Amino acid sequence: MTQAPDTGGGGLAPAFPVAPAPFPPFTEGVIPNKFGTGDSYRGPRVTPGQLTRLAPFPAFYSRLFLGPVAWLSRRAAQGRCDDAAWAYASDWVTDLMERLGCPVDIDGMDAITATEDACIFVANHMSTLETFMLPGIIRPRRPLTFVVKESLVTMPFFGPIMRSRDPIVVGRTNPREDLAAVLDGGVERLGRGVSLVIFPQSTRSLTFDERHFNSIAVKLARKAKAPLVPVALKTDAWGQGKKIKELGPVKPGMPIRYRFGAPLRVSGNGKEEQAAICDFIASALSGWQAKDGINA
Repeated sequence: MTQAPDTGGGGLAPAFPVAPAPFPPFTEGVIPNKFGTGDSYRGPRVTPGQLTRLAPFPAFYSRLFLGPVAWLSRRAAQGRCDDAAWAYASDWVTDLMERLGCPVDIDGMDAITATEDACIFVANHMSTLETFMLPGIIRPRRPLTFVVKESLVTMPFFGPIMRSRDPIVVGRTNPREDLAAVLDGGVERLGRGVSLVIFPQSTRSLTFDERHFNSIAVKLARKAKAPLVPVALKTDAWGQGKKIKELGPVKPGMPIRYRFGAPLRVSGNGKEEQAAICDFIASALSGWQAKDGINA
């Protein structure tokens, strides 16, 4: 059984067996590094058990909420949701997806530290999964936080966790106010060495349409003189729910893919860099969807 280790007390065990070996215990103050120091990561190819294959939704979400979400929420309520705990819970979620039979492939991770300056990771937004996984991928290599919509810092479970990460919060109702919040908050965080993850799409989407991919990250990069790192991702193994977007169908066996591009410096008005980011994401996503299909 996967356990929920916590130095502050006994953990909660998930309702379903996941694998013979437990998830490694948490070491206080130590940022884990599941993905190593190389440019690529190829996760284990796991065949999930019969129960998971027959009932993936309850199998996965019981493990998720009784495992990393409960563990990190408890620490956040106690004021102990630091970077080490955040990255640990992130890796734990990745582990759950891998045990669901969803192999994780990541390429281009050297781009995360290709520049000394704090940078802006600009990515397409497909599901809840990338919000969980990216801290474990990026934080071992450099500090970061997210630009998030307001609902993520007020919702149960996730709200206290997200608030503890000092995110930049946008309301998504007033574009002018959102732009000001990102520009001012972004310059401040980048100035003290904290990188940012920005999803310029207005909402999560299985497809990529550059018309709905705004240039807010490029505007921030231009103002802060910070590098941009394009990130293409395919995370629809964890799909979107019809009533609650965060609770969508999970698809055992569907690959999870990330690709980091070479850093870009904005010159001029940024239109060329915006186009290059869109081309990078669209090209990667179309190839992956042709190979893996879509969890619609």
